Amino acid sequence: MANSWQGSPGPQGSDVGKVTEWGEHLGKEFDLLTDLFESPDEQEWQERALCAQTDPEAFFPEKGGSTREAKRICQGCEVRGECLEYALAHDERFGIWGGLSERERRKLKKRAV
Repeated sequence: MANSWQGSPGPQGSDVGKVTEWGEHLGKEFDLLTDLFESPDEQEWQERALCAQTDPEAFFPEKGGSTREAKRICQGCEVRGECLEYALAHDERFGIWGGLSERERRKLKKRAV
């Protein structure tokens, strides 16, 4: 039984441009995915984070919700510095990271510039 693709004409002139464009887009998407799935060593600290053992809702409260509990947990966390470093490097815009809220991280970044 012949495969359906066998004997079909190859890409036509205008199709080649579309395939190239799609390939470039795919490359950008792939870069985003590789950023998400960094090497295990780079994210090893997350396994030791106290927040990994607690309710994530405390770290991502509704707008206007309390951040007190999350910040309290962060105070005793051994990887707090690594967590904050990660959030700043990856422009995390939501949640408590390294004991700081989004607003506090923005202020910290502005002072660093």
